[in-house]
Amino acid sequence: QVQLVQSGGGSVQAGGSLRLSCTASRDTNCMAWFRQGPGKEREGVATFSNTTTFSVPKYADSVKGRFTISKDHAKNTLYLQMNSLQSDDTAMYYCAADATRFCGPQYDDFNYWGQGTQVTVSS
Repeated sequence: QVQLVQSGGGSVQAGGSLRLSCTASRDTNCMAWFRQGPGKEREGVATFSNTTTFSVPKYADSVKGRFTISKDHAKNTLYLQMNSLQSDDTAMYYCAADATRFCGPQYDDFNYWGQGTQVTVSS
């Protein structure tokens, strides 16, 4: 079992920044951020793989260049730094861990999910 505890989020004006955190009770092969906006399907945002020494974070096209995923391995904590936020980024953001197949934002097969944290961007 893996427990995921999320923090961060909140409300910000367009162009602003927020940082999300997700602390896992133990390390897993892959951690990720997903989001689900109002009336939208869940969308993969970014993933961070532990399966290679020099893992390359992967991002959805919609957030490339604006969001940065990182991990503090000592703390088993995943971060999502979100800059240049837009109204379309408004969503509930979920942390996920332990991919069952592949580690990438297009794959949502994860065994564990966080409780979610709301991000609201006003224009």
